[in-house]
Amino acid sequence: MEIIYIIAAFLAGFIALRCKLPPLVGFLLAGFTLNSAGYESTHTLAALADLGVTLLLFSIGLKLDVKTLLAKEIWGGATLHNLLTTGLFTLALLVFKQLGIGMLADLDLTQLALLGFALSFSSTVFAIKALQEKGELNATYGTLAIGILIMQDIFAVIFLTASTGKIPEISAFALLALPLLRPSLFKILDRAGHGEMLVLYGIFLALVAGAGLFEAVGMKADLGALILGMMLAAHPKSSEMAKSLFNFKELLLVCFFLNIGLAEEPTFDGLLMALLFLLLLPLKGILYYLVFSRFRYRVRTSLLGSLTLFNYSEFGLIVSGLAYNMGMLPGSFLVAIAIAVSLSFLIAAPLNSLGHRLYKDASKWLKEFEPDKLNPADRLIDLGEKQIMILGMGRIGSGAYDEMVKRYGEQVIGIETREDSVALHQQQGRVVIHGDATDPDFWARVISKRSTKLILLAMPHSQANRFALEQIRERNYQGQIAAIAKYSDDEEELQALGVDAAFNIYNEAGGGFARHVCEHLAPQIK
Repeated sequence: MEIIYIIAAFLAGFIALRCKLPPLVGFLLAGFTLNSAGYESTHTLAALADLGVTLLLFSIGLKLDVKTLLAKEIWGGATLHNLLTTGLFTLALLVFKQLGIGMLADLDLTQLALLGFALSFSSTVFAIKALQEKGELNATYGTLAIGILIMQDIFAVIFLTASTGKIPEISAFALLALPLLRPSLFKILDRAGHGEMLVLYGIFLALVAGAGLFEAVGMKADLGALILGMMLAAHPKSSEMAKSLFNFKELLLVCFFLNIGLAEEPTFDGLLMALLFLLLLPLKGILYYLVFSRFRYRVRTSLLGSLTLFNYSEFGLIVSGLAYNMGMLPGSFLVAIAIAVSLSFLIAAPLNSLGHRLYKDASKWLKEFEPDKLNPADRLIDLGEKQIMILGMGRIGSGAYDEMVKRYGEQVIGIETREDSVALHQQQGRVVIHGDATDPDFWARVISKRSTKLILLAMPHSQANRFALEQIRERNYQGQIAAIAKYSDDEEELQALGVDAAFNIYNEAGGGFARHVCEHLAPQIK
């Protein structure tokens, strides 16, 4: 049976990819198709799906700055949106009930409020997958969306604890001592190397030290994985660990999306109720946009952040399942919410793929704040007199920066999306500022006393480099552009888009190694 699931997932994902849709759309459709053909989810598939979500949250933690959650835009925005959405959804469902629509007719106000609360959450898995595929996980709107989702996870823990009456074990207080283990965890990570032991150590931390430990004391397992990841986020090898887990995590998440389609058999009444829930989805997106605008984010940040969160969450299934077990909701709502969650993914996936194009169209009529009134993260960017700009200050960008400084002196400036990375570069003496090069407004916000002569696209994701290149070309830039590529087809695409030079990082690494050997060893070979 598992072989059939693998075949179906591959074919559907490949077709979705060729249609320029995220593969997860294909995985969802594969699940629904298999369900209609009589197949059901298995314990193995469900277990692998849970492992994928746990590793996903651990990976998020590895990249998360705790200070982000303390920002008023995060905790205030998440709280405000949750309250507004729950209240307005409850009111809308009450109106539908008075109209005698579907299964709502027999529900009381408490049950309607429970449904409104379940539908107020957005999917962590979907949002992060969408951000990763676009290479914008660290963009301003991506960081904002992730912070909101983590706060929603915290709300989920509080709700589950309060609704079930299940109080964490007294031993849960021992978790407060976890920060004391941080130095030991760091030392082990230092000695874990760069191969399979690094991957195994990451899996151990996520599934055993994080999820397993928290579950053992009556806490939410996924929260444990997230917190363990956050504890290691400051370690220099945290990024390497996240990358080493990436493919394994992605494979397990295929099981997650398949499992959603296989979990419940669609019914006609459930489908109608799911369609009713989908009618409320635009209201949820509008509320996200208004909340983000309330904190004076630019139109682009507010819109793309809202699109990232424009879906229903798998947590809705957990809430409805819990309510069903406690006799608070009929079982038919399990099917309705499962279908609504799946359909919201199918709607949100293409919208996120078209997010930048939608923003370009919407920016013509959405009102922007005055520059001096914007959120500090969205204000003008001053390049001074720098003539060489490096977009993306990871390992490749940092090496390129140092080499350019040697050749051209203090004419170089780096642009980086991660604020913690910017601070680290500045401590090391590099001139690096915070900015998102994929942002169409980035180039309009740039202030420069001299014209830029050379731009190096050194971001790790080819899609981000391509989109940045499109933005540069649209603004009639007259200087030279060079870009990195991981694969030959990416290199060819960049050249077709008009870069002056495209470099395959793997080929260049080999060539650079050979030049380094010749320069330093000067081998006497005849």
